[in-house]
Amino acid sequence: QEQLLESGGGLVQAGGSLRLSCAASRIIFNKYNIAWYRQAPGKQRELVALITSGGDTNYADSLKGRFTISRDNAKNTVNLEMNNLKPEDTAVYYCNAATSYWTYWGQGTQVTVSS
Repeated sequence: QEQLLESGGGLVQAGGSLRLSCAASRIIFNKYNIAWYRQAPGKQRELVALITSGGDTNYADSLKGRFTISRDNAKNTVNLEMNNLKPEDTAVYYCNAATSYWTYWGQGTQVTVSS
């Protein structure tokens, strides 16, 4: 069964950093665009960052400069480096893998930023 497994979430103080990882299994990883989304309580899920199968990246405007997405096709993983975290970054972060035909979601990892 296809699977995405997120890790790296936790509690951090404002101004701190976290690195999230998304490990994929049973998909042809290098064919997929991989994205991180997040959902805060009471809010809609929103796109954080995307990295295409070709390595192009895209970020939510409000996060540019603080977050960096990268992929390692040899390890079937995508990382999200998050720096200078703010309380408003508190959310469940989800990994998504998508092609034109398929999309998969991970279970999410909680990120909590204390002020």
